[in-house]
Amino acid sequence: MDTGGREPADATRSTGPSAVRADRTGEGKPPVAQRLAAWGRDALPGLAVVAVCTGLAMLIGRFTPTVSPLLIAIVLGAVIANVVPLPQRIEPGLTFSAKRLLRVGVALLGLQLVVGDIFDLGWGVIGLIVAVVGLGIVFGMWAGKLLGLTWTQRLLIACGFSICGAAAVAAADGVVDAEEEETITAIALVVIFGTLMILAIPLLTDLTGITDEQGGLWAGASIHEVAQVVAAGGAIGGGALAVAVVVKLGRVLMLAPVLTAIGLMRRRADRARAAAGDAGSGAGDDVTGDAPAAVKRPPLVPLFVVMFIVFVAISSTGILPDPVLSVGKTVETALLTAAMFALGTGVRVATMKKVGPKPFVLALVQTVFVAALSLGGVLILT
Repeated sequence: MDTGGREPADATRSTGPSAVRADRTGEGKPPVAQRLAAWGRDALPGLAVVAVCTGLAMLIGRFTPTVSPLLIAIVLGAVIANVVPLPQRIEPGLTFSAKRLLRVGVALLGLQLVVGDIFDLGWGVIGLIVAVVGLGIVFGMWAGKLLGLTWTQRLLIACGFSICGAAAVAAADGVVDAEEEETITAIALVVIFGTLMILAIPLLTDLTGITDEQGGLWAGASIHEVAQVVAAGGAIGGGALAVAVVVKLGRVLMLAPVLTAIGLMRRRADRARAAAGDAGSGAGDDVTGDAPAAVKRPPLVPLFVVMFIVFVAISSTGILPDPVLSVGKTVETALLTAAMFALGTGVRVATMKKVGPKPFVLALVQTVFVAALSLGGVLILT
């Protein structure tokens, strides 16, 4: 991902006479502790800002339980970035938060999932979850191509709207390395349209006359963020909240196989482009974007996806006591909130104007498609 200058410079690197002498004497790079200290000096200002704003977002979230700290952090970051000029010295810390902390947070998200709870829904609902995620992504990629959007832009929107919102967008970006403005746009769209769904699903549940349980299934299968599902399920009432959350977590569980499949596609396309000797254009551009064939191949399965699966397996065994799971959830929320604040600082009005209306059109049709598909599946199953 093009981080727009957020990559911290290696403050310890030198090409002068002292570096040459170090190489000749076998000293090589400076000691690890020295390099870490240099990185810390670069990243500390930004990390301090992120920490303060993360704490503020989580504090606000405590008093507004229907609103996720992640969404609060995104909005807070966007407001600050558009009102106050951000100094360059905080960029390294923002970059670290948007990339590294995000991936650790996504991995820890696995502790919230228990495979047994998903199987308890029954094979019909499991089939609905797989259909919503699979067909939602296929439809989003197809509709985005008709609109002329890049492969990475439509993939991020399709994953975010079909799986689990901003976390899915950022996780997919960790596999395909999209442009920064594409990632920021997709996350902003998740916030906008997911918030509208909080209002729309409960209202449509009443208007259509379906039961609260059906409304909960619909909310869990169609709304983007977990927190947005909680808000909508609570608004529907009755037993809607519990079933909505479990269905939504079933969609979150699809994150691992989807990212693995994307990684496989990326590697296969890179191999094909390298074999053809075409580093700048050709059919592979539709899969890999503008990445040159000479770049290092992405891992078959990113480490944070592996850890996500490991944490799901650990959680499913039931060996972890509730206090440990509670701490894990708090840490995961804090890390994702920090990452969302960092990403939110990139949501600039100028950037949103620059991308034009096409991503908004895709977000709209993707939302309608997933909602219609989910409702049809719910009515068939119940």
